[in-house]
Amino acid sequence: TDGNRCNVLMVLGNAFLLNGRPEEALAVLKAQLALCRRYWPNAQYIHTTQCNIASCLTLLGRHDEALVFDREIYERRVATSGVSHESSILSGNNLVVSLRYGAQFSEAKTLLREQLLPVARQSLGSDHNLTLTLSEQLSEMLEEDPAATSDDLLEAETIMQD
Repeated sequence: TDGNRCNVLMVLGNAFLLNGRPEEALAVLKAQLALCRRYWPNAQYIHTTQCNIASCLTLLGRHDEALVFDREIYERRVATSGVSHESSILSGNNLVVSLRYGAQFSEAKTLLREQLLPVARQSLGSDHNLTLTLSEQLSEMLEEDPAATSDDLLEAETIMQD
């Protein structure tokens, strides 16, 4: 059946990905995504497959393409689960990573400061692993940004001390 075919493609694609073969994984996962969109346009399969494709693209150094997937994933997750759901925050973190790879520090910092961190602190708590990861992302980005000011560097230090 088509459901079995989709599952087999997912397992094969993930096996390639986990074994350091992102090019092969990408081809399989793209086929899986096409199949899922055809038969289950609203299914969780699509989200998971898109996340895996974005990972492949990142591993292949195709950061602009990964960014397109991560934006779509984040927007869909927020629309379906709400901004404060843990899966939405995690998808936002993945988007931040893509923005960081693309040296789009300003957009990434804005997303972290104005949306992700406040929501994560409120819904997950300040000590939750994902909230701490987001804080670390912000701190590292503040230090990596070529346009960083001395205030940014002080903020990065303060974040890491907290």
